[in-house]
Amino acid sequence: MPIKEQAIELIRTLPDDCTLEDIQYHLYVRAKVERGIKAINEGRVVSQEEAEKKVKEWVKSSGQIQR
Repeated sequence: MPIKEQAIELIRTLPDDCTLEDIQYHLYVRAKVERGIKAINEGRVVSQEEAEKKVKEWVKSSGQIQR
């Protein structure tokens, strides 16, 4: 299904009283999920341990107190 049709179908699933911001949000989330799935399929992932290590390094470099 072409992306335009996917977007239209997503919008159809939203309530009739949704706002433009609601539509933008749902399209944004869908794009991010698809980007994540593509990254996984391409092997661009990090382990939980690697992610935790990076977060600790970011916190330390930002000067925030780590608990």
